[in-house]
Amino acid sequence: MECSVDLSAIDIVTYLTEELQQNYRSNKNNRAKVFEEFFGRWNADDNSIAKVKSLQFEFDCDLDWFNVSRPLTLAGLHGKLVVLDFFTYCCINCMHVLPELRALEERFTVEKGLVVVGVHSPKFENERTAANILSAAQRYGIKHPIVNDSKTSLWQALSIRCWPSLLVLSPSGLPMLLLMGEGHSEFLHDFVGAALTYFGRQQKIDNSSLPLQLSTDLQPASNLRFPAKISRFSDRYAIADAGNNRVLVVTIAGIVEHKIGGLDNGLVDGDLLTARFNNPQGVAFLDEHTLIVADTDNHALRQISLKNGIVETLAGTGYQGNERVGGKLGQLQPLSSPWDVAVFRTRDMDMSFHVDELNVPEKTIVLIAMAGTHQIWGYFPEGIIWWKFRKFEPRCCVSLIGNGLEENRNNSYPQNAAFAQPSGLAMTSDYLFVADSESSSIRKASMVDGKVMPVVGGDRNPLNLFAFGDEDGKLYNAKLQHPLGVAFNHIDRKLYVADTYNHKIKVIDIDTNIISTLVIKNQDDSILTLREPSGLCVDASGHQLLVADTNNHSIHIIDLTTNKARRFLLDFKQIPSSTSETDAPLSASKATGLQLVKSIPLLQHKRSTLNFIIKLASDLKFTADAPQKWMMRSINPALEMKQTRGQLTDGKCILQIKHLENVVPGNQSALAIEFSLSLCDAKSCLIKRFTVSITSEDDGNLHAKSSADDNSLSTEIGVYVNQSNISL
Repeated sequence: MECSVDLSAIDIVTYLTEELQQNYRSNKNNRAKVFEEFFGRWNADDNSIAKVKSLQFEFDCDLDWFNVSRPLTLAGLHGKLVVLDFFTYCCINCMHVLPELRALEERFTVEKGLVVVGVHSPKFENERTAANILSAAQRYGIKHPIVNDSKTSLWQALSIRCWPSLLVLSPSGLPMLLLMGEGHSEFLHDFVGAALTYFGRQQKIDNSSLPLQLSTDLQPASNLRFPAKISRFSDRYAIADAGNNRVLVVTIAGIVEHKIGGLDNGLVDGDLLTARFNNPQGVAFLDEHTLIVADTDNHALRQISLKNGIVETLAGTGYQGNERVGGKLGQLQPLSSPWDVAVFRTRDMDMSFHVDELNVPEKTIVLIAMAGTHQIWGYFPEGIIWWKFRKFEPRCCVSLIGNGLEENRNNSYPQNAAFAQPSGLAMTSDYLFVADSESSSIRKASMVDGKVMPVVGGDRNPLNLFAFGDEDGKLYNAKLQHPLGVAFNHIDRKLYVADTYNHKIKVIDIDTNIISTLVIKNQDDSILTLREPSGLCVDASGHQLLVADTNNHSIHIIDLTTNKARRFLLDFKQIPSSTSETDAPLSASKATGLQLVKSIPLLQHKRSTLNFIIKLASDLKFTADAPQKWMMRSINPALEMKQTRGQLTDGKCILQIKHLENVVPGNQSALAIEFSLSLCDAKSCLIKRFTVSITSEDDGNLHAKSSADDNSLSTEIGVYVNQSNISL
């Protein structure tokens, strides 16, 4: 018996995409032919894609647009290769796609024929509001056009199924490719490059500009910009000033004692002035002089020593990982969007006999809300024997709770439980409370055995991640909307919640699992209006609550006796600084020797070959089985590289560069290549990270071979690395 299936147009595109990716993976040496054959189908009379060719769709005419001076139409974008990024700004996977798109746009500009359009398709009610989307666009540095498809009209018209989804349109507006989820960067780069070349030969690419205009804030930011988590030790607070890529340490009077990091993001260890972060979200005091930071967009765990004035990376490679188990030491362990941190202390469970059990020292465990893999991880500074007598080595970073699936699944066994983008942590003596944002719930995990239990919100069905709302009540009868922050008050034993997308602060009686809303008023008795609060902290007395009013770029102090609020004003005058804004020099990374500059006349040659050779000091070696990576960070529009990232082989890599003579060179340097090396000495392993910027001026000292016949250039660039310095 035969049967036929009537596939929709988007089903056909999905099938074609999967077929193309399979051919791409299996024909590594002839990918150009694979793409040529694929593009040829769109010009041929192919009945199998007739339904796709007949598909008609367009943006609604009454939608809000961002980062453009006038609305765009798909018809008006004919001649461009268009990538439609269907996203919602709460989604961690959507956040992970943004750097991939940013790198794509840097390589293939609008004038080269590529346009990326973010189609915001909201999950939560709060995400339908234009002002909130604008705040998110600025928070995440999105510069390409965004349309607020608040009713998901285009999503439904094209039968899009998940966030994120990247739909690539041909220059004639036909859907050619549909990529669902994250992690398609290399394939997408190759596809776009091949498509622009193919359709460019057919003179179907429009190289004109677009009416791009970066949208500005609806209100000016204060000297805080999108503040996130707040932590306290005694009478001192730490604030993750996420939008300024820094951490502030302040007194209870608001006097700023330290500001660590700066507006120019990066992953730089060193002294407090030159250190760099990238969208730090979580902070926790390890002791009076030591802070742990969840450096979210660097995918790293960092430590700030106020006493020694040093910032160091504890775990994370600087690149997003996708491991669900972990276990590597320190900087060798990749992380994925750590969003918050908490500190827990306990004794070894080694079953040893101790004469005085009370004097057995406690050891420290740093708990991490790993939003990117939907898990709770742990970093073990000292090493410990813990649950089920498992031994954790010193400096290892490992998954503790959650199997990595995106679910709201409670379970007596920690590795059988599942979270949905855990984003906030609060520690009591025996329980870790978790703001599980995508399930809109608050949950807790026992520190005795790892058992995960419900507190309030969400749904009994672990697969239902749409059980959100704004309802006070008990357990599953209560409803929240994407909560990001929790704080435990040890005085009244209440858990305070930043119910972020409901713009409210709520309080939970942890004995009854009942949540209620705090009605907070200003000093003049008007109702306090919050905008996506994401961080909370209780003061030492237990009578005041600090709230990070994230999208209002401010912090409030709430008197828990009267529920009256006042602004927590910061005084930057006590630290050596010329302005109240972040004022660390933009060239700080150059001052540390982490950015090297080389002059090579790339723009004077049609083709160039750069041979990078990394030479290590005698006491260093490349870590076995660890990747030695390189990535192109920026490239002049007049230059083209087919491969934009890769791994070194025996400390070497070869880059092939083509000069596009019909493209006007930009003003920036020719290239910027970032290297990330995993190295070991006799005692430990470490990460060395640096950038080599190539300018296109001939300094006369270049050891290069140039051929006049084909106008090509071959250059060897040696980089010497030792324990304390990196140099050319």
